[in-house]
Amino acid sequence: MELFVCAVVLPVVEPRSVKIAGHHLAYCTNVHPAESWPETRAMLRREIPAVRARLVVGGELPEGAPFAIGLRLSALAAHQLLDGNDLAEFKRWLNDTRTYVFTINGFPYGNFHGTRVKERVFQPDWTSPERVEYTKNLFRILAEIAEPGTSASVSTLPGSHKSFHPDEPVILRNLESFAGWLDDLSGKSGHDFHLGLEPEPFGWFENTEETIAFFAKLAGGHPLRRRIGLNYDACHFAIGFDDARASLDRLKAAGIRISKIHLSNALCFPLDDAASLAAIREFDEPTYFHQVVTRSSSGELRRYADLPLFLADSDRETTGEARVHFHIPLDAEPAPPLASTRRQVIDVLDWCRKNPDACSHFEIETYTWAVLPEPLRRSLTEQIAAEFRWVIPRFFSAPDL
Repeated sequence: MELFVCAVVLPVVEPRSVKIAGHHLAYCTNVHPAESWPETRAMLRREIPAVRARLVVGGELPEGAPFAIGLRLSALAAHQLLDGNDLAEFKRWLNDTRTYVFTINGFPYGNFHGTRVKERVFQPDWTSPERVEYTKNLFRILAEIAEPGTSASVSTLPGSHKSFHPDEPVILRNLESFAGWLDDLSGKSGHDFHLGLEPEPFGWFENTEETIAFFAKLAGGHPLRRRIGLNYDACHFAIGFDDARASLDRLKAAGIRISKIHLSNALCFPLDDAASLAAIREFDEPTYFHQVVTRSSSGELRRYADLPLFLADSDRETTGEARVHFHIPLDAEPAPPLASTRRQVIDVLDWCRKNPDACSHFEIETYTWAVLPEPLRRSLTEQIAAEFRWVIPRFFSAPDL
């Protein structure tokens, strides 16, 4: 199989981006605080060249090769971008800087930094017309800026959050209707558009079993299965102790499209080590949900909606392992006795090498830099570049690619 750096499958003489055999790789810009379009535009012009230059200096990206952006747009930024003359200017900037967008993170609707996010990241959910319209706006933007004739994706929440007790039939109807709308937009624009629902602990569906059950309820035939798929977040499935290879095999067998894969990492630690319980307290911060799942030595799973609930439970398991939804760098393990679920990411990439047509969109998604304990922090540009350095060899060194 061909091996080169490019954005679309073109001859080797036309390098295009960090990509192998048609598989796009970007980092998600949700790591950078920006809510309005002017803030987002300023962020992109500041941060993208800095990360790109660091990768060129390090030899990970060829000089002059275009750079893929995993874009995050809030509902406000998306509305502003479509409402004025900024979209044409943004297209010119992408062209002039040899950057391109193949995916947008449409999970967080509103503010994602500097305030309590937690359950708000699930609001509005897929029972709401606001969520539907926001997601349509993201695809309207992609229809204008994605490279002609290519595949482009948006990731979104898994319908809702369990604590909201949503009306599931409304979620299903909205997604089924959305699939028809997206299929029509795909035909008009010439793009292969697909929406990836992203399971998360305590989401309306959160693991392999629940995901397959939810997709079985969706009606709409081929257009729906083509347009509505799954955003497989390695961190989220690891927290639920889902084996990556077995999970992806089952999802593929169920006919669920893998729209995008988030290369992300969770914390884990042994439950019988008092030092690990003390160490994990450093990661208890108020901005994001940090769900916990424990597995006892007998294999029993116990789930906590947030880290403080786990820490306050005097009856928690004392044997086995705990996993925490706290995205940590792919390239930097926390100090013992804490560890990470990085093995899950390696297994995901190994499965993708053996199933190269299963998914072509990959995104590094460590958004928690601002709330990481001090020993894990570096300059933001270096942190992002270091994750690329960890991921790229695992794309490029496999003998069967």
